Amino acid sequence: MTELLSELRPCDLALIALGANLGDPRAALRQARDVLADVGELQATSWLYRTAPVGGPPGQPEYLNAALSLATPLSPQALLLALLGTEALSGRVRLERWGPRLLDLDLIGYGQRALHTPRLTLPHPRAFERAFVLAPLADVAPGWRHPLTGERVQDALERADQAGLERLDERL
Repeated sequence: MTELLSELRPCDLALIALGANLGDPRAALRQARDVLADVGELQATSWLYRTAPVGGPPGQPEYLNAALSLATPLSPQALLLALLGTEALSGRVRLERWGPRLLDLDLIGYGQRALHTPRLTLPHPRAFERAFVLAPLADVAPGWRHPLTGERVQDALERADQAGLERLDERL
């Protein structure tokens, strides 16, 4: 945490997608929300969504997905470290791309920054293609615009294939 605190700066709004399909997904998502509240101020949380797996090996359980917005003084790179640390605390081990997971945290956007480094691309390169990201994101930031295309989250959601997406009657 000391490493993260050394990168404090004025607060920016970060948009984070959360997903899980192993163990107790509800508990994992809510625990991640609580951990992330320690690195910033929660601004909004989405509904929970049940979604069919996209990509990866066949036979995976359905996912629970959500999103939150967080005002944080951390830089995007420091926030990414906090997200990866939160995943590790949950027991996540990265074995296969798009495979089942105890917890998946993705930094979708950070203000209106566009960034491309070997470890981090902002906005998330596939976020505006996936209804399981867009639906929860629309709950917390429907008017947020993609920094490179200018497209609003709500507009991207309306054009996305929403098959296999079910909004549950509970919030993150």
